[in-house]
Amino acid sequence: MTNHIRVTLEIGPKGKKVVAVAPDWPGLERGAKTGEAAIEKLRSYIPRYSQVAKRAEMNAELDAIKNFDVVEEYPGTGSTDFWGISFAFSSIDKQGMSSDELERELMLMQACWAFFDDVRGRVSAEMRKGPRGGGRDRDHIVRHTFAPEQDWAKGIGVLTPDGAMLTDEGLKAHRDAYCHAIRAYHSQGKLAGTKAKWPLRYLIRHTAFHTMDHAWEMEDKDLTAKEA
Repeated sequence: MTNHIRVTLEIGPKGKKVVAVAPDWPGLERGAKTGEAAIEKLRSYIPRYSQVAKRAEMNAELDAIKNFDVVEEYPGTGSTDFWGISFAFSSIDKQGMSSDELERELMLMQACWAFFDDVRGRVSAEMRKGPRGGGRDRDHIVRHTFAPEQDWAKGIGVLTPDGAMLTDEGLKAHRDAYCHAIRAYHSQGKLAGTKAKWPLRYLIRHTAFHTMDHAWEMEDKDLTAKEA
């Protein structure tokens, strides 16, 4: 156990956005206008991410973290600048993983899924709107979260039927197949994807990030207290 957390900084090509990524904690990524701001935002989300670590029985390891070590800065893509989200691979993403390392990352990704399921089960169906009245309600956010993951799954040979992830049975089957396929690709030394090739580390952390980003969106827009 260490009290330091590794952080990589993905810098948009025009320098408009920087994303701070904690590569050892899939799902813990935050973007801002500068590297310093991104790191501080990442730090502020650790208490929220601790719910994931607790589900994975890694909360003691996370709670021990006191310092951030920036271990790499690497170029992002135009989407990094536009969305403030990681869309490029660091050198850590490209490194091989032992079976134990893979299982640790899968456990955290699965904990992100479990957290997402908990959030969508307790927030209001209607979400707080933006200043101009726009925004998505809970079920729209859920469908939006599932759709890209269904597409990414095709890159590891998992063909989830449309709408299947909206049922408990179908969602469990998809997630089981997703993890099984990642393990199979890892054992064969294969990258994910059909055209664009993704390292498995990136696939796992991007899946976990997308899940957490929208779980936190639902928490932030929840109207349950207002309705009570």
